[in-house]
Amino acid sequence: MLFIDLIQETFFSLKSNKSRSFLTILGIVIGIGSVITMIGVGQGATQDIEKNIQSLGSNLLIVSPGGQRSYGSMVRSSGAVNTLTVNDAGAIEEQIQNISGVAPTVSTNKQISAKGENINTRVYGINAQYFIIKNIEIEIGSLINNQNVKKISKIAVLGPDTRDDLFGENIDPIGERIKIDDQPFTVIGVTKAKGSTGWGQSSDNIIYIPLSTAQHYLTGSDSLGNINIQVASENLMTVVQNNITNLLLARHKITDPTKADFNIMNQADILDTMSSISGTLTLLLAAIAGISLLVGGIGIMNMMLTTVTERTREIGLRKSLGAKNTDISLQFLAESIMLTFIGGIIGVICGYFAATLITKFSGTTTDITMWSVYLAFGVSAAIGIIFGYYPARRAAKLSPIDALRYE
Repeated sequence: MLFIDLIQETFFSLKSNKSRSFLTILGIVIGIGSVITMIGVGQGATQDIEKNIQSLGSNLLIVSPGGQRSYGSMVRSSGAVNTLTVNDAGAIEEQIQNISGVAPTVSTNKQISAKGENINTRVYGINAQYFIIKNIEIEIGSLINNQNVKKISKIAVLGPDTRDDLFGENIDPIGERIKIDDQPFTVIGVTKAKGSTGWGQSSDNIIYIPLSTAQHYLTGSDSLGNINIQVASENLMTVVQNNITNLLLARHKITDPTKADFNIMNQADILDTMSSISGTLTLLLAAIAGISLLVGGIGIMNMMLTTVTERTREIGLRKSLGAKNTDISLQFLAESIMLTFIGGIIGVICGYFAATLITKFSGTTTDITMWSVYLAFGVSAAIGIIFGYYPARRAAKLSPIDALRYE
């Protein structure tokens, strides 16, 4: 049988049963579209996680007070105990090699007032290196510098959301006064918007003041909430972490590492772990969506078996005129593959638009990658062959005499 004849036969056969062909194709469309959409959602989630973690800074180690905890509780309890001091941060900066910056911080929730407006937000006591390590840029005004920290200056840098809440949207507050727990501070700058970091606190609704000022006026102690350390190279993260651990154990006179009164969060480890989790989630979503593909494949087999039964006399006639088993088998297999091919194309298009709508109306990031499209087409082709093989083989094995006698 010539290839062009095979295509024509397949087209006319599917056209003669439009409703049945449409419903069968619809099953494949739903399956392929679901797989494309779910993989897109999973890939988008992975990108969001990586972006949120990277927004905290690059090659970052965060030393927090308190013993080793699970990741979630570690973040929530940061600063709950007072085991880190400014001297610890100074020792790390002086004695640990391969680091490009150290930024100790304290933080607390405080009532803020300005021009009759009152809000409750997070106040961070920081040094000048904090903005560099955390990739925070200034929008207007200036950032906190080392002189401000030395002089215990009562100045503040506002996040853009905090500025909007206190003074109005996009108002220039430079030189204005705010009160933090009734202590007057002068606004010297507003940071650029970064959006949510995905860690429960957006950098856009924070107030930054010098570390020394926060310790003197707000906390009354030299204890720290955490110490942010930027490592010179990603390859040195583990080495630097071990060196910091050994240094702090020695400074705190702790001989048993399991009884450490601090913990170190490695950004690279968290990124790897979260990426692995999101990858597993993507596969799970794709597997769930793949069930609909299996159902669509069963629908194809059911249609093809019905078609073989309806065309039994035709098969007998063709075989009596010299058609080979291979010709009959190829004809029905081609019909099955054509159904999945058409359904695959439409399914990819529908999956793309579904992912786009999800991003537009829910704000969830989606990412349609070429490998997911190739996977969808590969799976649809496999379904056409696998579920079409049995009906095609059954049609090819029909005896011409029995087929012609079939009523």
